[in-house]
Amino acid sequence: MATVFDVARFITEKTGSMSAMKLQKLVYYSHAWHLVWDEEPLITNQFEAWANGPVVPALYNRHRGEFKVDADMFKDGSVQNLSKDEKATIKKVLDFYGDKSAHWLSNLTHQERPWLEARGGLPPGANSNAVISDAAIAEYYSSL
Repeated sequence: MATVFDVARFITEKTGSMSAMKLQKLVYYSHAWHLVWDEEPLITNQFEAWANGPVVPALYNRHRGEFKVDADMFKDGSVQNLSKDEKATIKKVLDFYGDKSAHWLSNLTHQERPWLEARGGLPPGANSNAVISDAAIAEYYSSL
């Protein structure tokens, strides 16, 4: 199974540099749609329902303090660790979500059940490290 750094490397190699927040959301949507289409997780890392949307803490720790990220930040990631199906999923996600801004993607996650339910009614902007379960992600996105 791929690591979050393998996926981040693949995304940033395909798209070039982007904001760290946008990368987090593209990893999230890649994971979500892989759960639906291939019925298995893309990465083993769990997403947490942070104030600005779903975040993988390990990925955040890598880009902490940086606004922009690029492939050089993920030199330990390898696209060779991604299967053909995993790459296909990520490419489809990039085709659909890749031209959206980080703010737009964050707002979208704020309207979707997995993030909302994990936060349990916390006010906007409140800190949270509540886990967004793969089951909740798969159930919601498979219903779309």
